[in-house]
Amino acid sequence: MTTLALQISDLHAWYGESHVLHGVNLEVGTGEVVTLLGRNGSGRTSTLRAILGLTGTRKGSVRIQGTESIQLPTYRIAHLGIGYCPEERGIFAGLTCEENLLLPPIVGDTLGGGMSLAEIYDMFPNLEERKHSPGTRLSGGEQQMLAVARILRTGANLLLLDEISEGLAPVIVQALARMITTLKSKGYTIVMVEQNFRFAAPLADRFYVMEHGQIVEAFAAGELNAKQETLNTLLGV
Repeated sequence: MTTLALQISDLHAWYGESHVLHGVNLEVGTGEVVTLLGRNGSGRTSTLRAILGLTGTRKGSVRIQGTESIQLPTYRIAHLGIGYCPEERGIFAGLTCEENLLLPPIVGDTLGGGMSLAEIYDMFPNLEERKHSPGTRLSGGEQQMLAVARILRTGANLLLLDEISEGLAPVIVQALARMITTLKSKGYTIVMVEQNFRFAAPLADRFYVMEHGQIVEAFAAGELNAKQETLNTLLGV
């Protein structure tokens, strides 16, 4: 890795008095796809939220594109070029598909600004077909596509994706996998939280495994077979 899009050092985070992250250390190179693995409650989603300052107290270091962000408010962190797709998606039900896409502000310009509607529709033909449909009328898979597409409109080049394949039909999961491959080819950096190991395994360059709010394993895609027994123990996959 020559340049780092994200560098986290000794990150601790709290929700109120609950200490949820205990000294997380991880690095993500520019243009990499990195997956956070772990059981439910291991701290993966809290790590994504802590990167954005969406937990309570944070301590440690979170450098985004080389800028220290631990003391910044969330809106300033977003303007460092981060796009976050939470598990709950956050689609505006009263707006059409296209209105949802037109809503986000531009927060990053390192990739030349946000994707155009034409580029979005080329990547997600389903969304073009449903562009006049209210958010409530979209299927779960279409809502997930819309949630990801919306952050691509912002110009962010570091994408935090939380369980984007959860509960979706295999054909939609395949479409999301193609999307991630395309985004990587365009220079995006992606950090994914995934429970679906079969979805994540062929996409990621590197993996971090979390347990009890800490990183307990880190390895490259090429080491996946050698780490299988360890993963079986940690994840039950």
